[in-house]
Amino acid sequence: MFARFLRTSALALAVAAPSFAAEPSLDLVGPLSDYKIYVAENTAQLVGDVETFVAAIKANDIEKAKALFGPTRTSYEKVEPIAELFADLDSAIDARADDFEKGEADPTFTGFHRLEYALWVEGKTDHVHDYADGLLANVKELDSRINALTFPPEVVVGGAAVLMEEVAATKISGEEDRYSHTDLWDFDANFEGAEKIYVLFRPLVADQDSEFVAKVDANFASVNTVLSKYERDGAFVSYSELTETDRTVLSTKVNTLAEDLSMLRGKLGMN
Repeated sequence: MFARFLRTSALALAVAAPSFAAEPSLDLVGPLSDYKIYVAENTAQLVGDVETFVAAIKANDIEKAKALFGPTRTSYEKVEPIAELFADLDSAIDARADDFEKGEADPTFTGFHRLEYALWVEGKTDHVHDYADGLLANVKELDSRINALTFPPEVVVGGAAVLMEEVAATKISGEEDRYSHTDLWDFDANFEGAEKIYVLFRPLVADQDSEFVAKVDANFASVNTVLSKYERDGAFVSYSELTETDRTVLSTKVNTLAEDLSMLRGKLGMN
C-alpha cells in the first residue's frame, strides 16, 4: 500500500496523537471541521461493520464473512490519509503479506488481509478467531485516537492526491485484495474519500481558478462513470473480471485525477 511510503516519511507518525505546529488559517477551519466529522462518522461505521464481520468469522460462517469483507473495508479506505498517520495501527489493520518476512505464514501478519487469506485461500476461519478479535480491537483504538486528533490541514488537503496516487501506484495491479479480488470496493471508497476532501475545499479555489475546478469536477465524474460499469445490484464485480483494457482505462483516469489533486495544496497556499 502507498502507506509504505508514508511510514518512511514525515507523515509516518507514531502511537500518540500527532501534533503539528501551524494553526490553520480561518478560511480552512470550516472545511477541516466538516472533514473531521466525516472521518469520525466513517471510523464509527468501521467499528460497527467490523463487529459484524468478526461475528461471522467467529461463527465460522465463511460465505457471510466473504460477502461482508469488501463492504466492511470501505470506511477504512475512505479515510486512509488520516488512518495512516498512526503507522502502528495501519500496519496491524491493513498490511499485506509482502510486508512480512514469512509472508502469509508469518504470525505477525494480521488484520484484514490475514482474514482475507483465511477466507479465500485456506477456506476456514476457526484458526483465526484471535486475529479477528485483534482487528476489532485495533479499529476501536483507531476510532479513539482519531477522535482525539487535531487534523493538520496539509495532510487533509494532500490526502486527496495521496488516495489517488495509492490507487495508481499499487492498487490498479490488483495486488492489495489479491485473494478476494474485491479491489473495486476499495477503489470506490478511495475515490469517495478523495472527492469529499476536494468538495469541502473546492469553494476556496473556485473563485480564483474556475477552470481548474471545472476540470477536476469533470474528471471525478468520468471516474465515477467508469466505476459504475462494474456495479451489479449494489455490489461490485470481482476485479478479476476486468480486462487489461479495462484496467488501462481506469488507470489513465486515476492518474489524471491524481495529477489534478496534487495541485490542490498549492492552490490553497500550503506548499
